[in-house]
Parts: sequence; structure tokens; C-alpha cells
Amino acid sequence: MVVCTFKKGIEMSDVYAVVAEEQAKAAELQAAGKLGAIHLATISRGTVFIETNAANLEEATETIQSLPMAKWWDIDVFPLSAPGKPGANS
Repeated sequence: MVVCTFKKGIEMSDVYAVVAEEQAKAAELQAAGKLGAIHLATISRGTVFIETNAANLEEATETIQSLPMAKWWDIDVFPLSAPGKPGANS
């Protein structure tokens, strides 16, 4: 999971100007199996959660940085794993 937060001082009019380009690139990455769900927090929170399918942190970061809006984001990558089975020692 990649958490993207907008950097301070961003002009949201600049962001809105690339929405169509962002959507097209996200659709391309989803079709390639590199992105899953994308969730937007409210504008006041300035946060985007992106399910990213990658072999490692570097690949996940590279995928996110290929999005047009990435230049305005601070990116934090969280490797996720499935929860353990009940009763299993983890």
C-alpha cells in the first residue's frame, strides 16, 4: 500500500489540471496489474491511498512516481502481508 500526501504549498488548480492525464495513466497501470484500488481522502486531508502490486519497495515507488501527480506527493510505501491463520505462531 502506498500512502501519498500532498506537499505543503501545492496549488490545487495545478493538480486539477492533470486529473484526466492521471486517470488515464492509472487505468494503464491497473490494466498492467501494477495498481489496484485507489482511495482519495478528503481534500482537507490531502491523502491518496494506492494499492500497488510490486516485487519490492523500489518497484512500488517507481510505479507511483510514474503517475503525473506524484511530483506533488510525499510517498510512503507500506509492504503488506496477509494476516496469519488463527492459532499460528507468527
